Amino acid sequence: MTDSVRARLYIVQVMRIAWRECRILRRNPIYWFCMVAFPLLSMVFFTSMMHEGVPVDMPVGVVDLDNTATSRQLVRRLDAFQTSRVVARYPGVREARRAMQRGDIYAFLYIPRGTSDKLLAQRRPSVSYYYNMSYYAAGTLLYRDLTTITTLGSASVGMATLQAKGLPPAEIQAFLQPIVIDLHQISNPWANYNIYLSTVLVPGVIMLFIFLVTAYSIGTELKFKRSRQWLAMADGNIVVALAGKMLPQTLIFLAMVYGYMYYVFGVLGFPHPGGVLRILALGLVTVVASQGFGIFAFGLMPSLRMSMSVCSLWAVLSFSMAGSAFPVMGMDSPLQSLSWLFPLRHYFMVYQVTVFNGYELLDAWFHIAALVAFALMPLMVLRKIRNAMLTYVYIP
Repeated sequence: MTDSVRARLYIVQVMRIAWRECRILRRNPIYWFCMVAFPLLSMVFFTSMMHEGVPVDMPVGVVDLDNTATSRQLVRRLDAFQTSRVVARYPGVREARRAMQRGDIYAFLYIPRGTSDKLLAQRRPSVSYYYNMSYYAAGTLLYRDLTTITTLGSASVGMATLQAKGLPPAEIQAFLQPIVIDLHQISNPWANYNIYLSTVLVPGVIMLFIFLVTAYSIGTELKFKRSRQWLAMADGNIVVALAGKMLPQTLIFLAMVYGYMYYVFGVLGFPHPGGVLRILALGLVTVVASQGFGIFAFGLMPSLRMSMSVCSLWAVLSFSMAGSAFPVMGMDSPLQSLSWLFPLRHYFMVYQVTVFNGYELLDAWFHIAALVAFALMPLMVLRKIRNAMLTYVYIP
């Protein structure tokens, strides 16, 4: 048999197995939930939850024992911030602390008696604020607002004092702010949390379903005693059998990934200076790498239950090891080495370097090579998968 005839035979076998897989997908609703419904739901959920970019109107309390025009002005300025909203005033610190413990407020500002008098006399009064860092994003943003409002309060009093002494505005500005900060937030000048988080959470969820569906689809061949028939359609060639089985799933997951990318980059307008071609290439290699890991997990432990458990564990750990919430370089050395074993980490780095920041592909070549390596991992377990399909008995 010539090579061209053999190639045509392989193509025909792949298409027959793919058609068989399409019938299986159509009959089993779990595939449609895991491949279409849940990824769409997660896409809409995460992007809608953070559609405003940053949390707004987070509840803040005030303990104003000074109750002067200056202290009330501080409270009004705090309430005017986008991320803070003064929802309650408390008679003392104990009541405000209990409200924060109950979750009614995330922070409170404490202005003691005599604050305005000490300000005017330049005796440096103490103004305290308390914020709950159990909620990291809320605590960090409110810390910024509370720090800013106390600084502005002292600056306004200083400006009024200097104006009363007859100093010109230029000298007053130089005295109050001797160093002017010129801030440049690269790639995301809006500090939009949606851009930071949705670009890793949604792909991570999609990769989770790719892992699970890949292992599940192979494991059910053993569970429903279809494995010998599946291999017979490929004349015992496990490569052809896997190619035919994965082809419909690859097309569906590619449609989901490209639909997500069109939604966030085309509809929501997330920055992507790297261009469309890099986005499309990243989506393709991500889907194939995720399927490669799913096949490898089943080949490593040819059991439906165990392989899906490994895929679930690896996918959940990926969110912590990707480096989006906590930088990998800040982790311990063993965890930094372990992060290379997670496909989501490499997806995130390729996205950050080539799509989000627009640098050359060469700057992320090692992560691209890692995704390709994940796609090729099934080569190490092909013989074991074939042996399992022919000899293993399904154990619930």
